[in-house]
Amino acid sequence: MNVSVVLFTADLRLHDHPPLRAALDGSRQVVPLFVRDRAVDAAGFAAPNRLAFLADSLRDLDAGLRERGGRLVLRSGDLVDEVCRAAGEADADEVHLAADVSAHARRREERLRAALEAQGMRLHVHDAVTTAVGPGAVVPSSSDHFAVFTPYFRHWSQQRLRTPLRAPGPVRVPDGVGSQELPSRGDLSGLSPALAEGGETRGRRQFASWLRSGIAAYEDRHDDLAGDATSRLSPHLHFGTLSPVELVHRARRAGGPGAEAFVRQLAWRDFHRQVLAARPRAAHADYRTKHDRWRSEHTAREDVEAWRAGGTGYPIVDAAMRQLRHEGWMHNRGRLLTASFLAKTLYVDWRIGARHFLDLLVDGDVADNQLNWQWMAGTGTDSRPNRVLNPVTQAKRYDPDGAYVRRWLPELRGVAAPAIHEPWKLPGPDRASLDYPDPIVELSAGLDRFRRAREAR
Repeated sequence: MNVSVVLFTADLRLHDHPPLRAALDGSRQVVPLFVRDRAVDAAGFAAPNRLAFLADSLRDLDAGLRERGGRLVLRSGDLVDEVCRAAGEADADEVHLAADVSAHARRREERLRAALEAQGMRLHVHDAVTTAVGPGAVVPSSSDHFAVFTPYFRHWSQQRLRTPLRAPGPVRVPDGVGSQELPSRGDLSGLSPALAEGGETRGRRQFASWLRSGIAAYEDRHDDLAGDATSRLSPHLHFGTLSPVELVHRARRAGGPGAEAFVRQLAWRDFHRQVLAARPRAAHADYRTKHDRWRSEHTAREDVEAWRAGGTGYPIVDAAMRQLRHEGWMHNRGRLLTASFLAKTLYVDWRIGARHFLDLLVDGDVADNQLNWQWMAGTGTDSRPNRVLNPVTQAKRYDPDGAYVRRWLPELRGVAAPAIHEPWKLPGPDRASLDYPDPIVELSAGLDRFRRAREAR
């Protein structure tokens, strides 16, 4: 036998793909396989926006493989069963895939290894494919993971990253391995109107453009809500159409404060993955409990509905929530503000907000999404768990002219800054002319409720 299977998961690319290059080693034939895992669908993670980006990415990956004489093989069902079936059809003797950190992915890997070994096949799992630094590569002497980002980043920065790999040459796929038809975003409904396009081709073009014209100003402008000066590469990192290893190398070559700030964000991504790898329950349970008695979706129904719809009466919060629905993406500063408002000002269970984000975010990622929500809820790795972001103060700081608010709240386009961030303070006739709600809660009342709840524990 001289056939390998490479199982694509969250690494839908050809450039810098260690599992694929290892599978091709020695001029082996290879089955490039993607399995639509029914367990992921059953868990509610198959949101329309991500399915659309996935469809784009699979089609782009297939096109790249066909340029090299190969093709992508698509299957649906139980991942372990489908991998074993495809490997049997190809008479393969080994399977390669990238390491992952979620509890589901790790259980799936264990099942796959046992099933393959029972059939005389080997499983090869490759680190530093979906991360720049593998979760187990940076470990403190007193624990199995870093619980604070700053010391983690210091050690992370000292790691020697592997050299990025070029895209492969010819890819030979054995005959007799059937495939389902590739999905298309045109077959999906319920998509955000301005959803980004997926695929490695698009991602590499976007990153190259941002290196030329955006990264230099990133440190100074990444919190500028209206300026939209972030890379917007998070969906490509989530689906692995871009390699985090390659991004770190190329950013460091670009150099400068902006590049350093961007690399730091990539390190945050790895940080969350090493936390989740060590504490998989953090995907749904408090990492550091404060014994909160959160308001539930039932008891806070009207507040939750107003938050989801972008109708809280706080323009910066509502603008960010409307951006999320329209684009399937939200500016990072907006994510912090909306999460703080729900979890602390409204004192609603962070899991309700995290679920809503996962329903819409094209970059919806268990590690980043859940642990960032916990950071803002004060149950995660934040060293100041009781911090509360004031949406008015934050709006005046990060959207001083009100341009971001006007972009997403047309009903406030005629209001000048700084009044646009506190429209309830406008004179009576001016306030009455606006089709915009009053705040659903006074900030002082929300802050008092949160502090009393935490102090009671």
